[in-house]
Amino acid sequence: MISTKIFLLRSVVRQKVVISSSIRFRTITQAASAEKIQRIVNDISQLTLIEVAELNQVLKTTLKIPDAPVMAYGAGLAAGPVQPKEEEEEAPKAKVQTIFTVKLTKFDETKKIALIKEIKNIVEGMNLVQAKKFVETLPAVVRADIPKDEAEKLSSVIAAAGGICEIV
Repeated sequence: MISTKIFLLRSVVRQKVVISSSIRFRTITQAASAEKIQRIVNDISQLTLIEVAELNQVLKTTLKIPDAPVMAYGAGLAAGPVQPKEEEEEAPKAKVQTIFTVKLTKFDETKKIALIKEIKNIVEGMNLVQAKKFVETLPAVVRADIPKDEAEKLSSVIAAAGGICEIV
């Protein structure tokens, strides 16, 4: 972006000779405005690159000029014909579920104590009383947001202890 500004400044300075020669043929009021423009050009040509960038920003905000991308020379000629992509339009890919929730839905009354002990071991920070209340208030979520392999292992452990799980 700065290199394009330098290019523009160089072209303005090169046209300095043309502007100064055209001043001779203008009227007095035009000559006064041309001198003003010539002073501005001289002042801008003496600025550093950082000062030119700051001037550019100030002019854009003052004159409310939007930022427009600078197109490289000949960039429009390189584009070829646009062909539709049929592969993308055929069928969108189905989302694959990667995170699962294990929910205890039922249990065998004869294995209730074993299930309570297993729930106590599975759920962190749970004592036997809390595990008993957990098992008695079904359906209840044992673990949420776990990978599929871990959910299957957890389900098999609970099934071995007498519970029936649902992986959602």
